[in-house]
Amino acid sequence: MGSPWKPFLLLSVISGLSDFARAVAARPISYAAVLRMKQDSSSSVLNLRSRPRQHLGGGLATPDWPAFSSHPLSALSLLSFQEDNRRGESEEFGPVFIQEPDDVIFPLDSDEKKVMMHCEARGNPPPTYSWHINGTEVDSETDYRYSFIDGDLLITNASEITDYGKYQCKAENSFGTILSRDALLQFAYLGAFSTRTRGGVSVREGQGVVLMCTSPPHSPEIIYSWVFNEFPSFVAEDSRRFISQDTGNLYISKVQPSDVGSYICLVKNTVTNARVLSPPTPLTLKTDGVMGEYEPKIEVHFPTSVLAAKGVTVRLECFALGNPVPTITWRKINGNIPKKARLRKSQAVLEISNIQLEDSGTYECKAENLRGGTAFKGHLQVYTLPQWVRMINDTQMDSGEKLQWECKAIGRPRPTYRWLRNGLPLTSQGRVEIVNGELIIHKVQQTDSGMYQCVAENKYGTIYSNAELKILASAPVFVPNPIRVIATLGKDVSLECKPRASPKPRITWRRGDRRIQPNKRIMLLRNNTLKIVNSSRADEGNYVCRAENQLGSAEMTAMLWVKEAMRVVLSPSRVEVTVGESVVLSCKATHDTSLDVAFQWFFNQEPINFEQDGGHFEYIQTQSSTVDLMIRSILLKHAGKYGCRAQTSADAVFAEAELLVRGPPGPPGVVIVEEITDTTATLSWTRGLDNHSPISTYNLQARSPFSLGWQTVKTDPDPVTGDMESSMAVELNPWVEYEFRVVASNAIGTGDPSAPSRRVRTKEAVPSVAPLNVGGGNGRRHELVISWEPVSEEFQNGEGFGYIVAFRANGTRGWKEKMVTSADATMYKYRDETFPPLTPFEVKVGVYNNKGDGPFSDVVIIHSAEGEPREAPSDVKAYSISSSEIRITWKPPSPGPGKPRGYEVSYWKEMEQEEAGKKQCTVKNETSMVLTGLEGNSLYLIAVKGFNSIGQGPASAAVTVKTRKSPPAQPPANLMWIQEGNNVSLSWDPVKAKDNESDVIGYMVLLKQEGRSYNQVTRTINPSTVLSLPEGGTYIIEVCALSEGGEGAISSQVRLVTSSGTLKAGVRAKSNQCSVHCLPQSLTWTALLLVILVPSASW
Repeated sequence: MGSPWKPFLLLSVISGLSDFARAVAARPISYAAVLRMKQDSSSSVLNLRSRPRQHLGGGLATPDWPAFSSHPLSALSLLSFQEDNRRGESEEFGPVFIQEPDDVIFPLDSDEKKVMMHCEARGNPPPTYSWHINGTEVDSETDYRYSFIDGDLLITNASEITDYGKYQCKAENSFGTILSRDALLQFAYLGAFSTRTRGGVSVREGQGVVLMCTSPPHSPEIIYSWVFNEFPSFVAEDSRRFISQDTGNLYISKVQPSDVGSYICLVKNTVTNARVLSPPTPLTLKTDGVMGEYEPKIEVHFPTSVLAAKGVTVRLECFALGNPVPTITWRKINGNIPKKARLRKSQAVLEISNIQLEDSGTYECKAENLRGGTAFKGHLQVYTLPQWVRMINDTQMDSGEKLQWECKAIGRPRPTYRWLRNGLPLTSQGRVEIVNGELIIHKVQQTDSGMYQCVAENKYGTIYSNAELKILASAPVFVPNPIRVIATLGKDVSLECKPRASPKPRITWRRGDRRIQPNKRIMLLRNNTLKIVNSSRADEGNYVCRAENQLGSAEMTAMLWVKEAMRVVLSPSRVEVTVGESVVLSCKATHDTSLDVAFQWFFNQEPINFEQDGGHFEYIQTQSSTVDLMIRSILLKHAGKYGCRAQTSADAVFAEAELLVRGPPGPPGVVIVEEITDTTATLSWTRGLDNHSPISTYNLQARSPFSLGWQTVKTDPDPVTGDMESSMAVELNPWVEYEFRVVASNAIGTGDPSAPSRRVRTKEAVPSVAPLNVGGGNGRRHELVISWEPVSEEFQNGEGFGYIVAFRANGTRGWKEKMVTSADATMYKYRDETFPPLTPFEVKVGVYNNKGDGPFSDVVIIHSAEGEPREAPSDVKAYSISSSEIRITWKPPSPGPGKPRGYEVSYWKEMEQEEAGKKQCTVKNETSMVLTGLEGNSLYLIAVKGFNSIGQGPASAAVTVKTRKSPPAQPPANLMWIQEGNNVSLSWDPVKAKDNESDVIGYMVLLKQEGRSYNQVTRTINPSTVLSLPEGGTYIIEVCALSEGGEGAISSQVRLVTSSGTLKAGVRAKSNQCSVHCLPQSLTWTALLLVILVPSASW
C-alpha cells in the first residue's frame, strides 16, 4: 500500500486486540492510558515498586495519540510501552521494606544459642543496613557476638542481661533512610522451685484453705496445675476446688476428709514446655472439731481495672471460700454479658473471646451460700493498637511547588503523630509546617528530596507509613519523537505536546518555519494541545512543538495525515428467529484502502467473549473488510442489540442490528388467591412476556403437604386461554393448605412457572372418605376387636375429626355406635360378658368432624375373641436323660374355644419357690420338650400351661423328677498305644466314679483327622480298643468315660502322624502318656513284651 508504517498497524490489530486487551482487564485500552500506565496505576502488574506513587502538577508526561483515545493498543504504543518498562527496571528509588523485624521469644535452654532478627528492603541502588538496640547502634566490629547477614542481625551467645530489649532496623541508600518498627526480643526460661521444705497446713473439716504455689522465676507466662499425693494424679477442679492461673494458688472452699494428703504445684512454660514441681505441702485435719457454716469470702478475683487488646480472649477469675460451698454468678453493670462469653471451671471463670470495644464495662461476680453473699466489681477496658486510615504515597514534584501530605490513624487511646525525614525527627520550622498528621512544605527544593515517615503511636503500639519525595529537575525530553497522527476528513483532531521536564517548560507550536497563531479553527488548549476543527486535506503536514525551561529545550514533530471517513453496513438490521435456530450477521466496512481495519462484535454494548461464549457465538472473517457473526442454537437470552465496530488508525465506526427471539413464554407475574371455598380457589395473575409468540393457554398447578410436588388442577373454565388473567381451581380437598402457580404456553412451547402464591387453606367440610380395610378379631375373652386403616389428614376435611364405630350381633336389628375421638386411632375394643366366644358381628366404621357426619364403610363380619386356653395340658410325664437333661411330654387339652398356640414349661428345684424358677416355651404347638443346663442329682418340679395370642391358660399339676448323678470328673489316665500297620492298639486306666458321680458303663474313643472333617467314634465297655487309620495324615485321639449322667471328662490328646498308611516312628504322647515306637515287624513282640513289663500298666 506504500505506507512505511503499515506493519505497525497490522501488529496493532493482531497483538493489541488479543493478547494485551486480555492482559489488562479484557477491555480496550487507549494509547494514552498504556503510555501513562506506569505513572498512573499504583496497582498495575507493570509497576515495579509496591509503594503507591503520586504525581502532582508539573509531573512528567508522555505524548498521546489523541485520535485514538478509545482505540485498542497499536504497535507504536506497544513499542513505547516496552521502552517505558525498560526504564522502570532501571529506575532508581529509595528503600522499601519487604520484611520488618518481628517480636522474638528465645528459649534460654536452646542448643542453638543464636538469635536471628530479620530485616529486608528493596531499593535502587540496593540499601545498606544498620541496627539499634534500645536506641544504641549495634557495632559488629567491636562486639564479635553481633554479625550481619544481608539485612538480618545474628546474635551469638544471646543473654537476657545484655540482649533483652527493643530492636530497630535502618535501611538507607542514596535516596534516603527509613526506620523499621520496633521488635521486642525476650527470653523464655523457667527456674526451679526453692528446695526448702514447705510447712504443713492444718485446718478443720468444713473450713476453707489456700495452698500457695510461689512460682519460680520465669518468662513469659506459665500454666499452673496441682498434683495430689503423687504424679500424675492431678487435682480436678470443680465448684469446691479452683486453681488460679493468675496467682497459681490452689483454693479449696470447704475442706473434706478426702482432701487430706500432699499437694505439689506444677508449672509449665508456654514457650519451652519445660515443667518443674514444687516441694510438697501437706494438708491435715485438726481434731478439735468441725467448722460450722459461714458466709462466702472472695479469695481470688480479677483486678479492679482490666486492660485488654481488641480481639484477644479475656479470662476474669472469681472464687470464694465458704461453707456450704458458694455459688458464683456474673453480671455486667448497666448492660448484658456478651452472648459469646462462656463460663468455665464451675462458673469461677468468665471467658470472653474476640473482645471488642462494646464489651468494655463494669463486671461483677457474686458468691452466695445459705449464710449470705459477697460481691466484687472490676472495670474491663478494651484498647486498640493504631491502624491506618490514610497513608502517604510516593510523590514526584517540580521545585517550587507545595507538598501537602496527610496521614490518619485510629486507635484507643487516640494516636499521636510525629514525622521523620531520612530517619531523623522533622519539626515545624521555616517552610515546613506539621500539624498532627499533616505535613506541608512550601516551595519544595531539591534538598527536600528523601524518605519520609509518618509515625502514629499510642501507649500500646506504633505504626509507620513510608513514602519517597522526589524533586524533579530536567530539561525537556519528548518520548516518542516523532509521532504520527491519522485524522478523519471533517473531524476534529488534537495534537498533544507533553514533554518530560521540570520545572514546567514554556510551549510553542509552529508549522514549517511559521509559528502557529490560534484562530477559530486552530486552537491552543490550556494543556498545550493543538486542536484543529473540521480537518481537511490542507491540514496535512508536520507540526513542531517546542518546549523550553531554564535547563534546556527540545522539539517534537507530529506528522498529521487526513483520510476519508469510514462507513459500516451491518445486515440484516433486524431479524426474528425461534429458540434453537441459528442466524448470521454480516458487517462490511468501506474505508481508505491505505489503512487496515479491525473489527469487534458487541452484544448489548458489551464486547462478545468468543472463548467464553464459543458454544453459541463464532467470529468468521470472510474478506479483509467484511466479518460475520454466527449465532448458533439461539436462546431467549440472546435477544437484544448486536453491534459491529470497525476501526482503523484514523477512526472507528459503530453499527447495530436488533435480534428478536421467539420462544416459550416467560413466567407469569405474582399469583394472588382472590377467594377460597372448601373445594375451589379463585386465582389471578399478571401476564408475563410472550417472547414474540402469543400465549395460547395457562396451566394452573397446586402443591400441598400431601402431594408429590406440583400437580395440575382442574379449572373453571377449562381450558384457560391466553387472554385470561384469572381462573378458578376446582375439586380441591377441604381443609388443606395449598400453594398455587401458573404456567403459560404458546406455539413454541411451555415456559417457566410463576413464583408460588402465598399458602392458603380451603374451608372445612363434612368428611367424604370412609375408612378402608375394616377388620378385627382376636382379643381377650368376651372382647370384640374392630380395626381399620385411618383416614389420611388430607381427607379429614376439618378439625374435630374422629370415627363412629357401629356393630351389631349377626341377625339383630339395632346398631350400637361408639365414638372414637382420635384421628389417628386404628382400633376399638368392645367388651360384653354376655356373648360367647367367636360370636359373629356385623361391623361398619364411619367418620365425622366439626361440620358433621361423613360416610360409613361397607359392612363386614367380624367374630368376637375365642379367649385364652381354658384347660390345662394332661398326662404330663418327665424323664431324666442325664445329669443335666430332663425330657417332658404331655397331651393337649380338649378341643374347643381357646385352643393353645404353644406351651410354656415352668421348672424349679425342690427347695425353691415356683416364682424363682425358669420358664421355656415351645417353638410351635409341640407336646414335648427337653430341658437342658440342669444341676445333677437334683429334684425338680415341672408344670405345663398352654397359651395363645390372648393369654395363658391354667397350669397342669406339677410333676417331680430327679436328674441323674453327674458323670465322672476324672478323665481316663495313662493312655498307652502301640501300632502295627494301619492299626493302633490303645489302652488306659479304668475310671472309678465317686459316690456323688454316676457309675461308669463304658468308654467313648474319638478319632479326628487334623485339618479335615473326618471323625470316628468308637464305644467300648473295656478300657482298651483297636483303631484303624484309613489314610496318611495327622490324627488326634481322645477318650472319655460314659455313665448314666452323661459323658465324663475328656483325656489328654494323643497325636499320631502317619505317611502312606504307615505310622511314623517317634510319635510321642502328651502328659502322663507312654509311647511305643513303631518298630520292624520282627521286633514288634519284643516291644510288646517291654510294654507289658512297665509297672502299673493295664491292658
